[in-house]
Amino acid sequence: MPHYPGHLIIGVAAFAATLLISTLTPNRLVRRKLTLSLFLFGGYVLLHPVLLARPDLSTPGSEIDQQLRAIEHLVLAAGFINIFVLALLNPFTVDRVPDRFPSILQDAIVIGLLVIVATFVFKDKLLTTSAVGAVVVGFALQETLGNAFAGLAIQTEKPFRVGEWIRVGEFEGRVTEITWRATKLRTKAGNFVIVPNNTMAREAITNYSEPLVPTRLEVDVGVSYGSPPNEVKDAIRDALMQVPSVLTLPPPDVLLHSFDASSIGYRARFWVEDYERDEQIRDQVRTAIYYGFGRRNIEIPYPIQVEYGREWPEPDPAARAREREDVLSRVDLFARLSAEQRAEIAASTVTHRFGDGEAIVRQGMPGQSLFVVCSGTVAVVIEPGAREVATIERGGYFGEMSLLTGDARTATVVARGDTVVLELDADVFRSLGAADPQAVEQVAVAAIARRAELEQARDAARAAAIVGGSASLLARVKKFLRLR
Repeated sequence: MPHYPGHLIIGVAAFAATLLISTLTPNRLVRRKLTLSLFLFGGYVLLHPVLLARPDLSTPGSEIDQQLRAIEHLVLAAGFINIFVLALLNPFTVDRVPDRFPSILQDAIVIGLLVIVATFVFKDKLLTTSAVGAVVVGFALQETLGNAFAGLAIQTEKPFRVGEWIRVGEFEGRVTEITWRATKLRTKAGNFVIVPNNTMAREAITNYSEPLVPTRLEVDVGVSYGSPPNEVKDAIRDALMQVPSVLTLPPPDVLLHSFDASSIGYRARFWVEDYERDEQIRDQVRTAIYYGFGRRNIEIPYPIQVEYGREWPEPDPAARAREREDVLSRVDLFARLSAEQRAEIAASTVTHRFGDGEAIVRQGMPGQSLFVVCSGTVAVVIEPGAREVATIERGGYFGEMSLLTGDARTATVVARGDTVVLELDADVFRSLGAADPQAVEQVAVAAIARRAELEQARDAARAAAIVGGSASLLARVKKFLRLR
């Protein structure tokens, strides 16, 4: 087979031009697809040294000579077809894929044109056409085929299923669809992320829904070195119980995990049912911890590197005492007491702050104190049925029977919004009773009247529950017996 110098010049020129275009264009899709033309032109050029070294393969007119000539022409044609399609459909000066001609459609056009050329130009060279066509198809569809095989592996191994929450590399979301080419994730922001399956096959996959549906979350908090660890852990556990989304089984736990520069680090670990709401649940846990620490005087310290130049005003004890006395003077329970007696009680009270939805006291729990609402609103809830029977606003009070008799709490009281309360314990009233027994009797009479009202509300709730249960049972009986 005589190889003319022109053949080699065409091949070298085509290879050099393709390499130059690939170097200059900013379009990454074009650069990636030009790799096919570089491979074909490189093979076209390298075929000449092989034939020069083996003259027995290029005997003019022989069957081998005809096959080699067909391969040479088809390889050259395939390289130019690929460049032609890229130049026709893609912008070479910007890094952008045309909307109407995505990568897979361009690959199909290249393969279709190659099939047309092979059919009408090399129709008697089926073996040659098949070999070169396989090379072109392999290069053109390498990414598509990689996605397809990766998708097949995902469907077979099932590392995740539709509806489960997963993380793949930097992407996290709920699996909504698995196709032969890609996996579609819906993120917490409501967006869709389409991750190619070959990316899924390369990256480590974290499945938050397997092997168990509940997912464990963690919240870290720093506490001053002056707070005993057991008290801090107990406060965090109580705060976790305030959050409805935190599961009781598996039970949460608290670890002391670090001694830092300005604080001791604690880690609260808890389980949730819905991982999609993890950020909101962490917010609720942190909020509950903040309020719980405030009630127990547990400090979350500032970093020791921060220096404050501002002079913080010291709280005025006299002003705080007057404010407490003013609150107590508005409470009918203490209206008959003298100003001196109210001042004595106010000096012995403790202020607590509760967040929205937190239980201040729980029905059935022991207690020996009374609470006065300084700001905000609380709701009184009684069992059975968790029925809300009253709301108490600023100046109201609750817990008087536990204060006077030591009885267990007769209702659950829950904060509605941020609420500040004053707590008066039994020791205050013991000292008041020793000095003025009549004052305690006055408070007791008012408490008895309140107790009667609460008992009446509880009886009404029980009666409603019995009537509701009876009506439900009667409806079931009629349905089973097919009565009207």
